[in-house]
Amino acid sequence: MKTYIFACALAMSVAASGCVGYENKTTTTSPTSTTVEALLGTWQSASANVLPSPSSCTNFNWTPAQQTPTSAMGSFSATCAGGLKVVGTAAGTLNGTTVNWSANATASTPDIPSCNVTLSGTAELGVNSIRVPYSGNTCLGPVSGVEVLNKK
Repeated sequence: MKTYIFACALAMSVAASGCVGYENKTTTTSPTSTTVEALLGTWQSASANVLPSPSSCTNFNWTPAQQTPTSAMGSFSATCAGGLKVVGTAAGTLNGTTVNWSANATASTPDIPSCNVTLSGTAELGVNSIRVPYSGNTCLGPVSGVEVLNKK
């Protein structure tokens, strides 16, 4: 009799476990595409309109317009230390989820009519954002930092 009760309890347990729902939730944290199409669009700083520290830049904007199978190039702007308004071009080469990039631009302020700016780094492509570590030079000195660009 004890064996019969044990067998019935085991059978009911097995049957009940089939009724329990299991939930599987997947979260994507990397880009769904690692082709150059992932770079196309308009990219803007997540922290727009923030004044840069004395050795950084902010308010990045990048709009790639030209592309090859592995790279994109387009207009670039930023605001760097000393109130420099930077305008030029930036190009990036996609390698998996990293983007090797460089920017060549001209900056100006009311006191400085024109000066050269160069920036470069290796960015990390996310789903709808790019984390952009950068370093470079302006006519007011070196700059470096990390900026996050969101796809608009």
